[in-house]
Amino acid sequence: MSQFAIDQVLSQIRSLQAAQKAAIARPVAGPGVPGAPGAPGVSGTTFAETLKRGIDQVNATQQNASKLVTAFERGTPGVELSQVMVETQKASVSFRAVTEVRNRFVSAYQEIMNMPI
Repeated sequence: MSQFAIDQVLSQIRSLQAAQKAAIARPVAGPGVPGAPGAPGVSGTTFAETLKRGIDQVNATQQNASKLVTAFERGTPGVELSQVMVETQKASVSFRAVTEVRNRFVSAYQEIMNMPI
C-alpha cells in the first residue's frame, strides 16, 4: 500500500476522532441525573449512532471501490489502475479495522459474561 493511501486513511480516522470529540464537548441542555440522557455535558450522539456511521462509511468506501473496479474493467476513460488500487486498498483497510473492532467487542462481551456475579 502506498504512503499516499495510508496518509489518506489516517486523515479520515483523525477527522472522525475530531468530529467525535466535538460531539462529546458539545453539552446537551436539560436537567437530569449526571450521565443520564439529557443531562448537562452528555453528548447527543450515542455510541450506536457513532458505530453505525463508521460502518456506513466503510460500506460507502467498499461500494466506491467496486464501482471503480467495474469502470476500469469496462475501459471507462479517466479511470486509471493506480486509482482503482488505492480505492481497493482503502476499502480493505477500512474493512479490516471494522473487523478488529468487532473482535474487540466480542472479546469484551465474553469477558463481561464470564465475570462472577
